[in-house]
Amino acid sequence: MPYKDIQHFMRYLDEKNQLKRIKAEVSPILEITEIADRVVKKRGPALLFEHVKGSPYPLLINTFGSYKRMSMAIGANKLDDIGNDIQDLIDFSNYQTMLDKVKSIPRLARLLTVFPIKVKKAPCQEVIEEPDLSKLPILKCWPDDGGRFITLPLVFTKDPETGQQNIGMYRLQVYDKKTTGMHWHLHKDGREIYNKYKKLGGKMPVTVVIGCDPATIYASTAPLPKMIDEIMFAGYLRRMPVPIVKSVTNDIYIPANSEFVLEGYVDTEELRMEGPFGDHTGYYSEKDMYPVFHVTKMTRKEKPVFMATIVGRPPMEDCFMGKATERLFLPLLKMIAPEIVDINFPLEGVFHNCVIVSIHKKYPAHAKKILNTLWGSGQMMYTKLIIVVDEQVDPHDISKVAWKVFNNIDAKRDLIISEGPLDALDHSSPLHLIGNRLGIDATKKWASEGYEREWPDDIVMTDKIKEKVDKRWKEYGI
Repeated sequence: MPYKDIQHFMRYLDEKNQLKRIKAEVSPILEITEIADRVVKKRGPALLFEHVKGSPYPLLINTFGSYKRMSMAIGANKLDDIGNDIQDLIDFSNYQTMLDKVKSIPRLARLLTVFPIKVKKAPCQEVIEEPDLSKLPILKCWPDDGGRFITLPLVFTKDPETGQQNIGMYRLQVYDKKTTGMHWHLHKDGREIYNKYKKLGGKMPVTVVIGCDPATIYASTAPLPKMIDEIMFAGYLRRMPVPIVKSVTNDIYIPANSEFVLEGYVDTEELRMEGPFGDHTGYYSEKDMYPVFHVTKMTRKEKPVFMATIVGRPPMEDCFMGKATERLFLPLLKMIAPEIVDINFPLEGVFHNCVIVSIHKKYPAHAKKILNTLWGSGQMMYTKLIIVVDEQVDPHDISKVAWKVFNNIDAKRDLIISEGPLDALDHSSPLHLIGNRLGIDATKKWASEGYEREWPDDIVMTDKIKEKVDKRWKEYGI
C-alpha cells in the first residue's frame, strides 16, 4: 500500500490495532522515553501522545517498532518479500527468452515509479512561519543527554559538484529556538558533502524534514550506493512516485507531504560542542565538536504530527529498521558474494557490532575470503564481529550458531583479527574511529585446510525413527 504520508500510515495502524492513543498529558523530558522503552521491549504498539507538555502538536513514536509494522511500512507482508522482489529484478535468468521478457514486464514497470514528481503546491507548506523550535515536542531521552534532540530527522543536502541530493538521518541537538547541532560522522555522505562546501567556503544549504511517508523515512537510513537517490528508492518501495516540492528558501526538493520542514544553512566555519547522547549502542556517546544548523524558516501542515524515536539498549525501534536493511539488501550482497546463503544482524549487535553469515563453502579458507569481502563492503567495514557458518546452519538460530562456535573453533586457527575503521559511536577501541575487528570461522574444516583428523558428523536421528515417533506421538500421552 503506498501511504500518502505518515498520518495515512498512522490511521492504517489504528485500523489494524497497531496504534495506542495516549490522552494523558506527558512530558517530553525523560517521561516519553521511559514509556516508549517499556512498550518497545514488549513488542507493543505504536504510540500517539496527543497532549505533550509545552507543545500544541501530538507526537508519534515506536512507529516501526515490530517486524509486522516495519513490513507494513514498506508495503510487504514480511520483510523478505521486498528482498525477493529485488532478487527477481536483478536475476538475469528471468530475461533469457522472449516469454521470460514478456512475463517480466510488470516487474520492470515498477521501475517507472522510482522517479519523483515535482509539484508547486504542497501540504508541507500550508503554514510558513518564523522558526521556534521550543514549540515542537522535542525529546530529552536520557538523564545525561546534553539536551533535547530531534531524533528522527531526514536531513536533505545537495552536492555542490554533481547537484545530486542526499538524505541522511543525523541527530540534531537543540541549542536554542533557531539552532541545532548537525551530527555528521566522518564516514557519512552528509559529511562528505559538507567537506565539499567547506572547500568552497560560506554557507551550506540544508533542509530537514520531520515526518513523511514511511518508505521515505526508511530509505533515508538505507545503505544505498551514492549514485542511487533515496527518494527514488522510496518510490520503488512505495510502488508510486514520491511527490516533491522545492524548499521555500533554498534549491532543495523535499517530500510534499511532510509534516514539519526546517530550512536553513550550516556555516562551514562554525563548530560547536555536541552531546553527550544516549545512543543505539546502549551507551552514551562522547561530546565532540560538530557543525551547527541555523534554521531560518519553518513550514508545516495545518495539523501536523511530530515524529520521534528513541535509541538505547536494544531492542529498540531502530533495530527493526536495521532488520529491514538486512532482508532488503541480502540479494545485493549475494551479487558481490554469491556463495552467501543467508545473513543475520542480531538485535543485540545494533547493526555494526555482530553479523552471522552462512555460506556454501567451496574451497579452503573460503570463510576468510567472506570476512574480507564483508569488511570491504560499505558500512559493513564497521562490523566488529563476523561469524561464518556452513550453509546447513540457520544464522537466525542463535542457539545452533553458538553450538557451532563453541565446539568447532580452534582459537589460533579460526579467530581472525583485522584492523580497520569503526563506527564513530564505538566506545571500546583505544583510538577513535579505528580498531580491531574479529572474524570467527566456525565452518567444518577440511584436510586441505590442515585438518588431518576426521571431522565428526552432527548427531542426527534417522528419518525412519522420526516418522515413527511422529505417527505415534499421541499414543505416548506426552
